[in-house]
Amino acid sequence: MTLPHVKTIDDIRAILKDLPAIDQEALDKANAREPQLTKPEGSLGRLEDISHWMAAWQASYPPRVRSVHCNVYAGNHGVVAQGVSAYPAEVTKQMVQNFIDGGAAVNQMCASFEVDLQVHEMALDQPTHDMSQGPAMSDEDAAEAFFYGMTTVKDHTDLLCIGEMGIGNTTAAAAIAHGLYGEDAGLWVGRGTGIDDETLTNKIKVVEQSVLVNKEHLKDGLDVMRCLGGRELAAMAGAVLAARLKRIPVLIDGYVSSSAVAVLEATQKGALDHCLVAHKSVEPGHVLICEKINQKPLHDLNMRLGEGSGAVLAVATIRAAVACHNDMATFGDAGVSTKGN
Repeated sequence: MTLPHVKTIDDIRAILKDLPAIDQEALDKANAREPQLTKPEGSLGRLEDISHWMAAWQASYPPRVRSVHCNVYAGNHGVVAQGVSAYPAEVTKQMVQNFIDGGAAVNQMCASFEVDLQVHEMALDQPTHDMSQGPAMSDEDAAEAFFYGMTTVKDHTDLLCIGEMGIGNTTAAAAIAHGLYGEDAGLWVGRGTGIDDETLTNKIKVVEQSVLVNKEHLKDGLDVMRCLGGRELAAMAGAVLAARLKRIPVLIDGYVSSSAVAVLEATQKGALDHCLVAHKSVEPGHVLICEKINQKPLHDLNMRLGEGSGAVLAVATIRAAVACHNDMATFGDAGVSTKGN
């Protein structure tokens, strides 16, 4: 599929105004098959909803989960200079190499669930501007990162997982949430990679200052991304938009990923209907942001790693849902009496 080109933030706004909707025919077929399967009605709970959701957004029946990709985007943030992280910025590049070498947690999960992993470095030697002093990115830089993310989504993908790596990006995620939804900054700020109390207090102040400094620029979600986000966050949002255009369902990882894509929903309601949040992060702001984007995470395993790890782990749940829907016998096939017969 040829994607529309993006040169400015306004180009993204234009795309968001005309998004593909669910495929009603595929959804109707899923709804028609479900009552025929050899189980009590509703007994598989959310698994039933997931299989229908897959078909509706793939615009195809039956749903499929053969080609699954995890895209991890890595970026560095100028706000790290404000002492908001337990780790220095060079860890981002070191962890990217760990991904390439196959040594990270997400590598093991991808191998376990037959998920193709792609890691995308976003100008790691050029951190974004310090958002506590002004916009993190120019319009051109934000649009470039966003469009790059769009181009990384492969055609004929059945399911896309998105994840990230970037020292300082939980600060950016908290600032995005605070910029989008207001409330007390402390509600959105967590310990990230494991900061101490003093650093946590400073991190809250930096998030408050970042939103205050950029307040006059924050007209919609995309402005929030430009001023308070980062290249890897913009790329994740771009990937999610491209997936919508290509009719690919998406699994969102944790707090950072959810904050990144929340800018789409804030700009255009329904922009994340083709997405599911894979797990609830222990970052305190994640529960709140899931509520804001009308998402109920699939899993709750006390994870906060990032890397797309929670999203990849949820692939097993999606595969189980689709397998049950597609391959279970019907009452007629199995010779099992239906209720009341």
